[in-house]
Amino acid sequence: MIVVRDLHKAFGKVTAVDDVGFRAADGRITGLLGPNGAGKTTTLRMLYTLMRPDRGQVLVDGIDAAVDPTGVRRRLGVLPDARGLYKRLTGRENIRYFGRLHGLDEATIDARIAVLAKALEMDDIIDRRTEGFSQGQRVKTAIARALVHDPRNVILDEPTNGLDVMATRAMRRFLHQLRDEGRCVLFSSHIMQEVAALCDHIVIIARGRVVAEGSADELRAMTGEANLEDAFVKAIGTEEGLMA
Repeated sequence: MIVVRDLHKAFGKVTAVDDVGFRAADGRITGLLGPNGAGKTTTLRMLYTLMRPDRGQVLVDGIDAAVDPTGVRRRLGVLPDARGLYKRLTGRENIRYFGRLHGLDEATIDARIAVLAKALEMDDIIDRRTEGFSQGQRVKTAIARALVHDPRNVILDEPTNGLDVMATRAMRRFLHQLRDEGRCVLFSSHIMQEVAALCDHIVIIARGRVVAEGSADELRAMTGEANLEDAFVKAIGTEEGLMA
């Protein structure tokens, strides 16, 4: 479980995140939905300890990220906005390298690679160099690398960005599998269809603040709109009116 309380982050005079708080539960997919520049990526970077908040608290399975960042990292699998594969290495070698960084023995790494390659439909690319991979193949490899240590909490920043239809469908199946295994899955997106198709709980962020949250049905009821896109626009519009 990931719990976020009162997060703030500013860059000079620009406030990127302003009093963001929410809870991402185990066995659920929680989506951060917002337009580009809303503060989603900055929020995620504070969650996985790449960035320190100016104020606020992040708890991962009850561990405070400010007190024990290493303990938090052990419990997280992260797909950042920059994928950063080693192009001269094969998919298997990329995943193995990260398994070693996590201190896993070779037998455990081999077993995890086999599980992840099957789940992500990577058997045909696992021993190819990642140089020349398609966007979907790069994302699959980066996700497998992030999950090699079998974390219970998974953070994904725009996981379907740039994927074709078939790769997107495969990614949806995989995220549902993670949820069904009881993991906490948190991902950011600005694609309405992805959030509607995947999420059990949605947190809408605009101008660095949470403006609404709930299931898709709850957000539609809350805003009085018939579809999620209209509910999203209304929630953001309300916030813009308040801040004008």
